[in-house]
Amino acid sequence: MGIVNLVQNVDNQIIQIRTKSLDVSFNELYDMYKDGELAIAPDYQRLFRWNEEKQSRFIESLILEMPVPPIFVIETDNGVYELIDGLQRISSYLHFRGEKLGDEKREPLILNGCDIVEELNGLSYENLPKTLQIKIKRSFVRMEVIKKESEKSLKYHMFKRLNTGGELLSDQEIRNCTIRLLNSDALTFIEDCSHNEDYKAVIRKIDEEKINKKVDQELVLRFFALKNDIEHYKFPVAEYLTNYLERITTQEIFFDYIEERKIFDNTFRIINLNLGDSAFSSISKTQNIKNDFVTYLFDGISIAIANLIDKIDMQNKNVKIEEKVHDIKVGLELQSYKTGTLNSLNKRIELFKEGVESVID
Repeated sequence: MGIVNLVQNVDNQIIQIRTKSLDVSFNELYDMYKDGELAIAPDYQRLFRWNEEKQSRFIESLILEMPVPPIFVIETDNGVYELIDGLQRISSYLHFRGEKLGDEKREPLILNGCDIVEELNGLSYENLPKTLQIKIKRSFVRMEVIKKESEKSLKYHMFKRLNTGGELLSDQEIRNCTIRLLNSDALTFIEDCSHNEDYKAVIRKIDEEKINKKVDQELVLRFFALKNDIEHYKFPVAEYLTNYLERITTQEIFFDYIEERKIFDNTFRIINLNLGDSAFSSISKTQNIKNDFVTYLFDGISIAIANLIDKIDMQNKNVKIEEKVHDIKVGLELQSYKTGTLNSLNKRIELFKEGVESVID
């Protein structure tokens, strides 16, 4: 009976995914994009990272009639195809044809880095011989369409498994691309929180490259997950954070956006007021504050402060808080709880919570 039920469950899930395959030319894709029939959402536009040499080699591969991996689109309610996987390839072609993505500013691509037909280097689309222009416009790619009749959560789980153009995306970038297939409320909330001035001030030591890969947004998600759902925490945390975001997005667990935003703002106001941009920095053996950002300190301090939010003066700096946090950072006890286990995480939070509480009572 168990095997029969398993097979039936698999068949039921398959039925809910409606797909079709089309062979389309790149010129058709170009026309669809210009006519608004092929949409590339802003979240995906920001992930366009191929440099001009890599774009050029892709164009060269089209001219040489090399096979191209399929692209994936989702059919929206109004019949528009929304590109989910294949951004790098489509964007490279659009760039070569002189099209812009959204409000970006860039000149049409001039080929460089072509290493099979080197004579292509230095040419734009307009400079190509007419024969090659026609050849590239007639290049075909398989388009896999997830039809609008498909069940929404299954669309999400399918695209979560796709390889996004071979690019090394951060966990948060992937979440930003995929979760919105379910609902964008939680993602918008997280992004809004990441713009809070106090929050930005206390994570200032995170390098720009990580910020560009949305680490600031992931830390916001991390804050809410640890504060509200620590009992489901597991290491490594990427899957834990994704699962938490899925659950609040689908409303499997209740998330009070108004109250949570208030707690977030107050927590990081207190941290900025009392600890500043060294809140999550480590301290050297010579007692100097390092120019770093330490995630395990972020966990311990931010959650501890959030748990004490009603006891700390929101307006005035408490020098004793700064001193106590400093003492805990350099203390031997914290050194035993730096790992990613649930026990270490709870101990870190407890250490900072008890320490701060002892100087505000």
